[in-house]
Formats: sequence, C-alpha cells, structure tokens
Amino acid sequence: MADFTRAEPIYLDYNATTPPDPRVAATMQPFLQEHFGNPSSSHAVGRRTKEAVEKARGQTADLLGASPDDVIFTSGGTEANNHAIIGAAHLASGQTGSRGHIVTTSVEHPAVSEVCRHLASQGFTTTFVPVDSECRVDPERMAAAMTEGTILVSVMHANNEVGTIQPVAEIAAMARERGILSHSDCAQSTGKIPVSLTDLGVDMISVAGHKLYGPKGVGVLCLRPGVTLPNLMFGAGHEKGRRPGTENVLEIVGLGTACALARADLATEGTRLAALRDRLQDGLLTAFPAARINGGGADRLPNTLSISFPDLTAADVIAATPGVAMSAGAACHGDGGVTISHVLQAMG
Repeated sequence: MADFTRAEPIYLDYNATTPPDPRVAATMQPFLQEHFGNPSSSHAVGRRTKEAVEKARGQTADLLGASPDDVIFTSGGTEANNHAIIGAAHLASGQTGSRGHIVTTSVEHPAVSEVCRHLASQGFTTTFVPVDSECRVDPERMAAAMTEGTILVSVMHANNEVGTIQPVAEIAAMARERGILSHSDCAQSTGKIPVSLTDLGVDMISVAGHKLYGPKGVGVLCLRPGVTLPNLMFGAGHEKGRRPGTENVLEIVGLGTACALARADLATEGTRLAALRDRLQDGLLTAFPAARINGGGADRLPNTLSISFPDLTAADVIAATPGVAMSAGAACHGDGGVTISHVLQAMG
C-alpha cells in the first residue's frame, strides 16, 4: 500500500511547473555574482554576459526550429502571449484604422483567453471556437469562424490540463491562405514533443522556461522572419529594439541550457514519459474501473494524464491524498481556489 502521508510528496504536477534541471542550475550559478555585467556594456565584463545571452538565444532557436534572430526573450509565457496577441491587434489597427476580429479556442490558457477579453474593451471581437469531447478543435470550424475582418488566429499547441495536441499546422495554413496572422501558445508542448516554428507554419509561438526544467521568470516569443510587432513596452533598444529592459542574463542562460538538454533528449524522453503515464493510467483504471480518462482518445502529450472519478470532486481526491502533489486544473488562476475546469466544461 502506497504511503500518501509521507513528508515529501510524490510530485505529479509537472504541467504547473518543473524543477530546474541540476545542469541548468549549475550553468546559471556563475551568473549570480561572478558574471554580473550588463550585456549592453561595451567593456569585457559586459561582453561576457552578452556572449552568454547570444549563446542561449542560439540554443533556444535550435530547439524551436528557428533562427536566433527570430527569438525574443521575455519574462515568461504570459508576456509572450500578451505581446503576440496585443501586438497583432495594434498592428492591424495601425494598418487599417479599424478594430479587428480574433479567432481562438474555448480551451486556451488564461494567458491567451484573458488577453482576448481585455481587447474586447478596446473594440476588438473574439470568436471562441468549441472543442469536441476529446478537447480537439476542428480545423474546419476554425476556418469557418475566420472572416474578412479576422486579424489573428491563436491556437494552443497542446492543452495544459488534458494534454490534447491540436492540429495547429493545418489551422495555420488556412489562416495564411487568408492573409491572417497565426499564433500558438507552445508553453506546454515545448520540450515534450517537437515544436518547430517552420513545421507548425505559424507566425508566432510562445514558450515558458519553467515548463521545460528551466527557471521561472523567463520565456520566449519567437517570430517568423518578416513578422514585426509593435512593442508593448518602451525604453532602450534591448532585444534589437523589440523588448526593452536589461536582459535577465541569469535566467536566459538557464533557459538556453534547458532548451539544449530538451533537444538532446526529446525522442527518448517522450517515450519514457508516455510509458510512465500509461502505467499510472492502467493502474488507476484497474483500481477504479468506473473512472474516466479525459482526452484519452486524442493524440496527447506523453507526460499528461487527466482522470475523473464518479461522485468525487478533484478537491476530494486531493484532500484524501496529501502525499501526492497533483492538480485540479490550471495552476495559473491566481487565488488557489478550486473551480470547475473551463477545459472539462468545454469538453462536455
């Protein structure tokens, strides 16, 4: 019988955050005190940190199938999503002089859905396309929602709660045929399955460092060559004028290392994680035959398992197993309270 009361819990909440890989932490350590220079400084101390930032940019670009010039470092996935969506909205307004229309899905992370709702207060409109019972959005329904006024299509690569992988490349191709910008929140998929700016065919992807064994507080907005967005913030000319503010060298170095490690281990790690997930799933279904796997019939992330038990809330299960750290839904809703998952609601 498993001991669910032990002091150190079994950690099963890697979609909320991952612990920094020890190799990531080791790479970051010298940049706490020894290499402290400002990358914009022209002297040797600054050049050393500038070189470290550019090395990390190359490592990140290699994982994302992009050029280093395509990579903008941000404070995390949320900022990257905000910059992509608000930037696209302001870009369209500047070109046409009118507000536009955004198409997204009903199961996006709040870092996307709440940005769209914010833009509604500025005159933009958003269509939230529903998903099926496996959390998969139909590309044809996405295409049908696009209009002459659509300025952006945003579809997460993989869902953060149930793991369903969306047909992003197919949807992006439809958007491009119509001259519409496309964006994908790849925070949950990067480092777990292949994520390539080129292969997905989107104009913009967002990444969060702490989802792939990197540090918290750093992320990436990756832009297709030729795509230029208005800035969200204004200041000095950092990140080639695209994102002002002295670079967070410590965490950028950590993210670069995490990306390099993920790229090296991607194929074998996916297989290992899928085997662990399936072992856990089979054990739970054997013990609880009436339980339901949410999104189990779809192509999903190798590390993600969402399961529902009849007549039990997630809060009940979590309270009864204090020795296991697991999630009742997205961990980014702020107040720590438990509400009905908008993803499971959307799935019916």
